[in-house]
Amino acid sequence: MIRRVLFMISSMRGGGSERQTLMLLKHLDRSQFSPHLYVMERAGDLLSQVPEDVPIHSFEDVRKEPVIYLPGGMMRQQIRHLQELLTDESIDVIYDRTFHMTMIAGPASRQWNIPRISTIVSPPALALPLVEKRFVRMKQHRLAKAYQASRQIIAVSKIAADSAANFYQLPSSSITVLPNPVDTDALRQATTKEQKPETALTLDLVCVGRMTEEKGHRDLINSIVMAQANWPDSNPAIHLRLIGDGPLRSDLELQAKTVCNPHSVEFCGTLSNVGPSIINADALILPSLFEGMPNVVLEAMALGTPVIATRAGGTIELERDEPTILWADPRNPSSLAEAILSFASDPKSAVRRTQAATRLITEHHNIEKTCHHLEQYLTAACVNENN
Repeated sequence: MIRRVLFMISSMRGGGSERQTLMLLKHLDRSQFSPHLYVMERAGDLLSQVPEDVPIHSFEDVRKEPVIYLPGGMMRQQIRHLQELLTDESIDVIYDRTFHMTMIAGPASRQWNIPRISTIVSPPALALPLVEKRFVRMKQHRLAKAYQASRQIIAVSKIAADSAANFYQLPSSSITVLPNPVDTDALRQATTKEQKPETALTLDLVCVGRMTEEKGHRDLINSIVMAQANWPDSNPAIHLRLIGDGPLRSDLELQAKTVCNPHSVEFCGTLSNVGPSIINADALILPSLFEGMPNVVLEAMALGTPVIATRAGGTIELERDEPTILWADPRNPSSLAEAILSFASDPKSAVRRTQAATRLITEHHNIEKTCHHLEQYLTAACVNENN
């Protein structure tokens, strides 16, 4: 029996959750499942990479602007649309990922008692008040109710799981940690490492992420200024590439122009394929204030690029028995600056860390193993529903 599973994500603009969803759509066993994709809007470069056999459904196709604004009116419209879709497409099981998708999927699936697998991608105690600016307590209550009704709750890291258990008052035993995977083979095939001269004139750092407060870009720019102030004359000049976009971009551009040396910070916008930028950088740098399980760090590790990162959320779970990351403290530009200086002065340690990181990715973040676990959860949800 082939079961129809509906994957739910807000858009396919290229963030970590969108990339994870795309990987699962590509690797899901078609002999067991027929995947569908539900998005709020048909937006994002990753849409073109969705497999041809995956139907794409969008709320944007039917959205109607209300004549009179009432709080919650748009969400009710989204729930009604999803309810109709679930019956029209005979969906057997739902995979909802991110807060907003769970808030919609919970009440929409209740009418037909369709089982759901829900995934928590960041620590909600920190992320929900930041993402959902209004009616946070009400949304917290609705999400708790939606998660309680899920057949399986998945968290991408232990830190995200512990935060969710406390924030939503869920039994810890009800949440399973399934770390984000990386498709190492596909990633390497899509990237080419360029040969860099031994006497390179720049130390190339890359930061990939949406330009929002929690990603720590302000701290990173300030850390570049601090590192440059203590930079040995013998070291190559720092060149930082910021890949991504978001509401803080104009403020960050002004900050960089005001405090940094000319041409030391480059704003590249969004890129459909960040792999080449990561593999050809001397290091990936992640200054986040919190994370669930950062996709860009996984990709850097798989590509053999050294990582400098803050001890933020699930990022710390990407180091186990041996050093894999050069650490800095979150919300601490001077700590980031020290890490950059340490990286430049000790390249041999960076090589050892990247080798350990590759081993960690192979053992704990394999896409086939992760997809197999998810398939088991989806099957169990359907079987339990039929029983």
